[in-house]
Amino acid sequence: MRNRWWAAPVLAAAVIGLAACGSSSPSSSSTTSGGTAASGSQIKTGSTTVGTILENSAGHAIYWFAIDTPTKSNCTGSCLTYWPPVKGPVTAASGVSLPGTFGTIKRADGTTQATYMGHPLYTYVGDSSAGQVGGNGKNLSGGLWWAMTPSGAKATKTGTSTSSGGYGY
Repeated sequence: MRNRWWAAPVLAAAVIGLAACGSSSPSSSSTTSGGTAASGSQIKTGSTTVGTILENSAGHAIYWFAIDTPTKSNCTGSCLTYWPPVKGPVTAASGVSLPGTFGTIKRADGTTQATYMGHPLYTYVGDSSAGQVGGNGKNLSGGLWWAMTPSGAKATKTGTSTSSGGYGY
């Protein structure tokens, strides 16, 4: 008789994998006031070459993708290599008052992504240090990318980046 010691771990992994597959349809969850600070990631504002924008706690610009919807991120596959989603939920940092609200969506892979004023949020790997807005106005991955302003308006000036080379994807 053959030893079947491997069967239990393989079966357990298959069950866990199937459970993780669940529904891939995006859904919205609750929103929080932009002026409320609570646990989770903190979002702040910063002054850049394209104006005042939202930044993560490290000072990196936060972006939105023009072809996203309030309930679905359209940045998938190789797009995610360059535009990592901001994990949700998030809140405004202490002392920061914003006119809009934060919320979350469920991505197709089951992770939770932060939103602001109905826009799923991202950072850009081309911004190698705080204060850079190299992704602003870029037409990549099937659409335009904009730095997220407190009002939700497009930051229409083009950002600058000190990194060289492009991302031809």
